[in-house]
Amino acid sequence: MVTQLLCELLVMWVLGANMYDTILIATDGSDASEAAVQYGIDMAETTGASVHALYVVETKATYILTVGLSDEQFEEYEAYGTDVVTAVADRAADRGLTAAGAVKSGRPDEKIVEYADKHDIDLIVIAKQGHGAIEQHLGGTTESVMWLSETPVTVVTGN
Repeated sequence: MVTQLLCELLVMWVLGANMYDTILIATDGSDASEAAVQYGIDMAETTGASVHALYVVETKATYILTVGLSDEQFEEYEAYGTDVVTAVADRAADRGLTAAGAVKSGRPDEKIVEYADKHDIDLIVIAKQGHGAIEQHLGGTTESVMWLSETPVTVVTGN
């Protein structure tokens, strides 16, 4: 992870530009997403970018459609998501960065890309895999974001 960050910074230095003004960290609060959170905050601190943390309450997954999601359960997921993005925004703010958090609901891949487009995000940072219902290898959400997004996406592995 450090090597990748150094390579990206070298490219920025050679180009003589600050490539990122706004960085979106997509997180599901899982242990797997922690490396992406750390990487995104490190990159933002290095480049002076603002941080946007996003959590998406997944409402389209097969297991939710099959079992159903009560209003109470949905509110619990929203509250958890709020806690997650608040913690990320607080960590960024502790390092002197401008930070905001948001919780959306729907298909995570679509909501991540929509958010990036709406907020003029320069870089999406996402973990290789999270704890979604269908994420086993690269991660269904991660792969889909890579395909759908016109915004550059950095995929961060654990550790």
